[in-house]
Amino acid sequence: MAPNTSGYNTPDSQLESVLPVHPTAARRPHAITVQSENTLYSDEHITSKFYNRGSSVTVNDGHFTITPTVEPYQFQTQRAVSKTGLMMIGVGGNNGTTLCATILANRHNIIWHTKSGVQQPNYIGSLLRASTVRIGTDPSTGHDVHVPVSDVLPMVHPNDLVLGGWDISGLPLDKAMERAKVLDYDLQRQVAPHMAELGKPLPSIYYPDFIAANQEERADNRIPGEDKQAHLEHIRADIRKFKADNQLDRVVIFWTANTERYSDIIPGVNDTAENLLQAIKASHSEVSPSSLFAVAAILEGEPFVNGAPQNTFVPGVIDLAERHKSFIGGDDLKSGQTKLKSVLAEFLVNAGIKPLSIASYNHLGNNDGHNLSAERQFRSKEISKSSVVDDMVDANRLLYKAPAAGEKGKGEHPDHIVVIKYVPAVGDSKRAIDEYYSEIFCGGRSTINIFNECEDSLLATPLILDLTILTELLTRIKYRKLPADGSAAAEDFKPLYSVLSLLSYMLKAPLVKPGTEVVNSLNRQRNALESFLKACIGVEGSSDLLLETRIW
Repeated sequence: MAPNTSGYNTPDSQLESVLPVHPTAARRPHAITVQSENTLYSDEHITSKFYNRGSSVTVNDGHFTITPTVEPYQFQTQRAVSKTGLMMIGVGGNNGTTLCATILANRHNIIWHTKSGVQQPNYIGSLLRASTVRIGTDPSTGHDVHVPVSDVLPMVHPNDLVLGGWDISGLPLDKAMERAKVLDYDLQRQVAPHMAELGKPLPSIYYPDFIAANQEERADNRIPGEDKQAHLEHIRADIRKFKADNQLDRVVIFWTANTERYSDIIPGVNDTAENLLQAIKASHSEVSPSSLFAVAAILEGEPFVNGAPQNTFVPGVIDLAERHKSFIGGDDLKSGQTKLKSVLAEFLVNAGIKPLSIASYNHLGNNDGHNLSAERQFRSKEISKSSVVDDMVDANRLLYKAPAAGEKGKGEHPDHIVVIKYVPAVGDSKRAIDEYYSEIFCGGRSTINIFNECEDSLLATPLILDLTILTELLTRIKYRKLPADGSAAAEDFKPLYSVLSLLSYMLKAPLVKPGTEVVNSLNRQRNALESFLKACIGVEGSSDLLLETRIW
């Protein structure tokens, strides 16, 4: 028997090939062609013309004057998908090991037994792989035609991601998966040899002041020393080596490690790119590990996504990304309670019902919950969860009074509290309880209570995949503004803006271009992404007017 460097013998699955590949994991050729003067195809690019339609509104003595606006743009999408690596900070945690194991299970079509029967790997929970988009109607039947979101433009298949990353715990990934206690035993048994081949995580940065003291016992895999400039150069070298060793075109750097405390924004320290780089050289105490990883990614020209709630993107990080035309996105994975809240709050307000209070309670027993049991780390999470209803309230000043002229703040707003407790016994199975207390017709009251139990990492993992795949796609899309008179374009194509706000659907506290409004409405976030993908192939956004069904 040939030696196995992982120390395992890969078991021959008796269930191998019993089930075909799940539709969400299937490979399909890019099969959409748009026949239009607005869409051009070459071997290298899809080039589309898009009309950005909007309205300019002026208000004078209570009278609204609306002027429709139209701005023509061209989008250019590189058709060849990059060979992409995913380097996760926190790869040895629950999310990191679950992601690696489930990609490997899909890649090898590992089928396993559960107490309910036979289970096959899939990508259920992924917006890109498991949901569809309407692209038009079949003229012969009048029925809508839907395709998977991942088929609109060429995208990385999750099975093709090259996996790696850092962790303050040096436990090999097969053992870290076992520690996480997320996946069924029979899946762990079969995927363990493949996980072992990934080895142990790269040493990571550990600054005790930024995460809970209860994490110290796990921190046995640290980059030595306290010199933050040296740490920065170490991380940059890790990225370059990973990219070269695996012959990659692109590496997405993803923070899925512990929630940090908020960093203080200090003028002269982290408010500009120059000051932040100087603060790193001086090993300033307010330079967090996540900000240091973000800077490393930016300087290496690779995108960085923050999947946790802390303020990784201090003004100096955003400034640095803008200067280097690098891509950043965040913050905080929106997997369960907050996603539901963004839907239900919008439903109530749009129905003309006035939420008076929203009370949210969670308890969970994984290491994320352990870290969040510390007050400063919980505060980061509380901030990211608390802003989710702000734009919906701002949109309806019939129900909620606006702030007085010259007054700062949100104006009238529902009471909103968030509680998170650590209960080790429940492990990765998070419990969330929400109460929505609302005013209804003529002084009446309505109470809606929701109890939600979910496996935290199994909801979060597909979001990491979606964010990674979308980020890679957005690095291949360029745009230019066209003259309004229809003359030839004078501008060259240029990359999208550094802050990838199109990722908002997957994030609790979406990072947006400075000076622009945050959109938390889940429907608006989904519609924006859908409309953008369609714009890149020269198709107008879907209209639910369905005019042909409402006229003779």
